[in-house]
Amino acid sequence: MTREVAANLIGVAAEAVRIGDLDTLERSLNAGVAANAVTVRGDSLLMLAAYHGHGRAVSLLLARGADPNQRDAKGQAPLAGVAFKGLIDIAELLVAGGADVNAAAADGKTPLAMAAAFNRADMVRWLLARGADKERRDATGASPIGIALAMGARDAAAALSAASQPPRKD
Repeated sequence: MTREVAANLIGVAAEAVRIGDLDTLERSLNAGVAANAVTVRGDSLLMLAAYHGHGRAVSLLLARGADPNQRDAKGQAPLAGVAFKGLIDIAELLVAGGADVNAAAADGKTPLAMAAAFNRADMVRWLLARGADKERRDATGASPIGIALAMGARDAAAALSAASQPPRKD
């Protein structure tokens, strides 16, 4: 397969995952597009499928060997992208497929930090229940609760604060 043909096929597969066209995605994979293929912008197929909320495409890519921790050009893993959007159903697929709940981007932000920054309190609780480190700091030294407070994300800050409370002894 020539480089130009491969790039075109990856483009077709990328568009398929953006819109949730499972048939075209499957045909692209069968034609030789790797499950870990990356677009010219540096996005993996799995990142695109996850970010756009297409669970069936995420499942297909994982079944075909896509790396759930593959970083994009910005150093971000798919789980961080779905944490930012609050897509718990997609996060469940990624974690079941081996995604690291503490995978940090180049700036040190974890999925928990992303969920906290964008006030995704349900995602914060979900990540904490799966072992996300609420004390892990980003490259600037900010913790997830510090990020939430700085962003005015009150619900996320409350979820993080509640997780920090020791159990009551009533």
